[in-house]
Order: sequence, then C-alpha cells, then structure tokens
Amino acid sequence: MVNTTDLQNEINAASKQIQQKQKTASPEQQLKHTLDLMMPEIQRALPKHMDADRIARIALTAVRNTPKLLETDSTSFLAALMQSSQLGLEPNTPLGQAYLIPYGKQTQFQIGYQGMLELAYRTHEYKVIYAKEVYANDEFSYELGLNPDLKHIPAQSPMGEPIGYYAVYNLINGGFMFEYWTKEKVELHASKFSKSKNNGPWKTNFDEMAKKTVLKSLLKYAPKSIEFSESISADETVKEEISNDMVHVRDVTETPEQIETKE
Repeated sequence: MVNTTDLQNEINAASKQIQQKQKTASPEQQLKHTLDLMMPEIQRALPKHMDADRIARIALTAVRNTPKLLETDSTSFLAALMQSSQLGLEPNTPLGQAYLIPYGKQTQFQIGYQGMLELAYRTHEYKVIYAKEVYANDEFSYELGLNPDLKHIPAQSPMGEPIGYYAVYNLINGGFMFEYWTKEKVELHASKFSKSKNNGPWKTNFDEMAKKTVLKSLLKYAPKSIEFSESISADETVKEEISNDMVHVRDVTETPEQIETKE
C-alpha cells in the first residue's frame, strides 16, 4: 500500500493540461481528460472481461446524471470507480449492480442488490439466492428453531407499501437458510449505519436497497470464499488511498491496526 501522492499528482497534472488548453474547461472535461490519460493504468487494473473505455463512458454518464459527483475529491471518485470495476460490477447503470454516491466531498462505493446476487452466484455455491418484498395482503409466515420454515404466497394485487423483506438461499450441497426483517427494522438499520440513507438508491429505489440489506445480513452466516467476503466488505466504503498500479485501495475509516493486519 502506498500513499496517493503519485496518483494525485497525475490527476492534478491532467487538470492543469486541460486548463492550459481551454481556460473554460468544465469539471466534466477535466475528468474526461484525466480518464484518457490514465486509460492504460485503468485497463491493467481491470478484470479481463472489463474494458477501460466502457468504464470511462460509465464514469462520465454517472457524473452527468449525478453532477454532485464532480464536487467530490477526484481521488475518492477514481478509487470508488476502480473498486466497482475490479469487482466486475458496472456502477450507476440500470442494472443496479453498484453505485457511486456523493457523500460530502468524497465518493462512496455501494453494492446494489443485483450486484450482491452476481457476486454470490460467482462462487458457484448457491443453487438459489434471492430476496423478496412482503405486502400486508400476502400469505406469509415463517418459523425459526431446529426446523426453520418460510412460506410466502404473494397477493395478485399487492396492497400498499411492503411491510417487510426476506432473503433466502439454497446451496448446491442442499443447505438453506432465510432471514426476515420488517420495514421498520430496515429503516432503522439504514438510518444507523448508512451514510447515504438520504441520498442515492436509498431515495430512488428503497425496495432494492432493503432487499440487499437483508440479503447482506443473511450472508454473514453463509459459506463464502475469501474473495466473496472481501467483496462484501467493500460495500458502503469511501477510499482515499490507492496504489500506483491502481489495484489496491484503502477505506478511510480503517484504523492503522486494521491496515497493518491486512498488509
């Protein structure tokens, strides 16, 4: 792990170059120029199935749809973009796999519900994994204990807003488990733990984020590879440091002891 000095110098140099060429360069133009200059480094850091040109287009679309991203620290934005790309998740697209969210002067990376499913299926351990909303007029019941059981028959015409959410998985080896949260519990959890409760997908797509939250909780007790565990731990983080090869990023909330343990 190294400090962001070299990377930040490259970003600053890119901004100066475009400002020299065009005094009225917009923040979006500066971002585009930065991405163009760093394209080789970005491509080397990406998984083989990801293309740097597409990531650059996604980044520009993201800032056009959410202009406040241009007001965030450029290093945190680039780090969040790389975090999403290295996981093979396209941020801020209709796929709902991941999101880049402005949080003050920094960019937060957040996995979406579809992204969580994608990461789980890549482990090849899950035969079935999903989350669903529960409405007041659904036929719904569940039982815990030594013989857990869940039954859900959705109403043909859902009534009102969801009253709760559940997540289930069925492993290829036959194991299964589920978890149910009321809507009130989801809202309380989001208010307590999510920095972006009043921003991004929590505002525009609450049900998807609620399902992801319950699914993420359920997966704490599910079989996971080290890679899958690390992917989940990247959710809802802000990065301020990135290595020169653009592969390693560090969470600003990590303590020196946690960093030393990881390294």
